[in-house]
Amino acid sequence: MDRFLVVSPHTDEDCVNALKQVLAAGYLTHFDWGCKDGDHTGWVILEAENAKEALMVVPSGQRQKARAVRLVKFSADQVAKMHHFK
Repeated sequence: MDRFLVVSPHTDEDCVNALKQVLAAGYLTHFDWGCKDGDHTGWVILEAENAKEALMVVPSGQRQKARAVRLVKFSADQVAKMHHFK
C-alpha cells in the first residue's frame, strides 16, 4: 500500500458542519486541523491502495474540494542517482 497525505479544506462559515461530518464518519481524531489558526483545513496521512481510496476518509459533501497526494521517501543513494539533481 502507498501512503497518502489527504488535504481537506473547508470555509470558516462551514467549519462546524465540516467537523461534525468528519466526526460522524469516525475520522475526527485521525486528522490534524488548522482551524484555530485561521487555516480551515484538515490533514491526515494514511495508507491506501490509491488516491481515490484515500479520499474516502473525507465526507462525500467535502470530497470534491479534497485532494490526496502520494508520499514517498528518497534515500541518499536514490538522490545521488538522479541525474537532474546536481
